[in-house]
Amino acid sequence: MNKELMEALDILEKEKEISKETLFEAIENSLITACKQHFGKADNVKVEIDRETCDFLCYAEKEVVEKEEDVEDSVLQIPLDQAREICKDAQVGQTIHVEIKSKEFGRIATQNAKNVILQKIREEERSVVYNQYYEKEKDIMTGVVQRYLGRNISINLGKADAILNENEQVKGENFSPTERIKVYILEVKKTPRGPRILVSRTHPELVKRLFEAEVTEIRDGTVEIKSIAREAGSRTKIAVWSNNPNVDAVGACVGMNGSRVNAIVDELRGEKIDIVNWDENPGNLIQNALSPAKIVAVFADPEERTAKVVVPDYQLSLAIGKEGQNARLAARLTGYKIDIKSETQAKDSPGFRYEDYIDEYDDEDYDEDYEDGDYPEEYDDAADAPSDDPQE
Repeated sequence: MNKELMEALDILEKEKEISKETLFEAIENSLITACKQHFGKADNVKVEIDRETCDFLCYAEKEVVEKEEDVEDSVLQIPLDQAREICKDAQVGQTIHVEIKSKEFGRIATQNAKNVILQKIREEERSVVYNQYYEKEKDIMTGVVQRYLGRNISINLGKADAILNENEQVKGENFSPTERIKVYILEVKKTPRGPRILVSRTHPELVKRLFEAEVTEIRDGTVEIKSIAREAGSRTKIAVWSNNPNVDAVGACVGMNGSRVNAIVDELRGEKIDIVNWDENPGNLIQNALSPAKIVAVFADPEERTAKVVVPDYQLSLAIGKEGQNARLAARLTGYKIDIKSETQAKDSPGFRYEDYIDEYDDEDYDEDYEDGDYPEEYDDAADAPSDDPQE
C-alpha cells in the first residue's frame, strides 16, 4: 500500500508539478479533518508521515487521569488503567500518545478527508499554472485560437486559456479556430477559478519582442531598440542603436534580403515596419525618423521638446504621410512635437533664416534613393508609399 502511495505521489509531482512535500501536508490535513469529523474535535490530534517510506501515524495526545469517573472528556483524557495498556510507565498527569486507527473512520469522515486532498491538489494546480504564466507577463507566447466569445477571442496557451479583448485586437485581423498566432501577455491575475490571462496584438512591445526573438544581435545586446512607435495594423517605426561599431543596427534587423523583418511583417499580417538609426543628436534622430522623406533643415529645442523641420516642396506630403501618419509616428518615436514646413512655406514665414537651424544638411547628405519617384526598400513599390500630391 505504501509503495502504491509513493508511486501515486511521484506521478502527481511529475505530471502536475506539485511537490511531494505539499502532497504529504495535504494528506496530514485530511487525516486531521477526518478525526475532527469522527470525534467532534481534533485539537490534540497529530499526524506524522515518513517521507521515505510513506508510513504514517495518527495519534491523539491525552492526559492521564486516575479513574474512569475522573474523565471529563474522553477525547482529551484517558484513565490510568487504559493508559498503562499503552504505556506501562504511565503516571497520572502525564500526556501519552494514543494511536488512532484511520480504518475506523466512518464513510462521511473518509469522504471529507478525500475532498481535502482533492481541493489541495486543485489549488496547487492553479498556483503552478499562475506562476508559470506570471513569469511570462510582458513577454510573447504562441497561442491557438479557440473560439470567439462575443467580440473577444479565447486563445489557448497550453495549460491555460487567455482572453484577447476587442480593444487589443488589430482592426481587420480575422482568425480561424485552431490558427496559431503570437500574442503579448499584458496581465496575469490570480482568481479562485485559476489564472485570468489578458493578451494583446496591438501593444508596441509585441513588435519589440518579435524582433528580440528574430534578431540574434538584439538578443545578445549588440543592438538595442531605443524607441518604438506603432499604429497597429498599419505601420511601426523603430529606432535602433548598435553597441558595436562593426555591426550595422538597421542591417542586422532587416536581415539578408529582408528575411528577418519580413518574418515579423508576416506575423503582423503585412504591417509596414520602418527601421531607422537612433542618434543622440535630436536633429539627426528627427531626420531619420521622418524617412523616407529627405530633410533640408531641422531646428530642435531639447528643453521644450519641440522641433521645426523644413523639407523640399515636393517632399512635404511624403514627410507628413497619409493622414499625417509619418509625422505622427516620428513624433512618438523621438518624443518631440514636430512642425513640418515646405521650403516655400518656411521662406514665407516672418523672420525665417536658415542659419537659425542648428542642423543643416547639404545635398551630399541626401539619400539618392529618396529622389522624387524613388522609394526606399521599406516600401514594396511606389503604390505603397504616401503620395507626393499636396492635395491628398
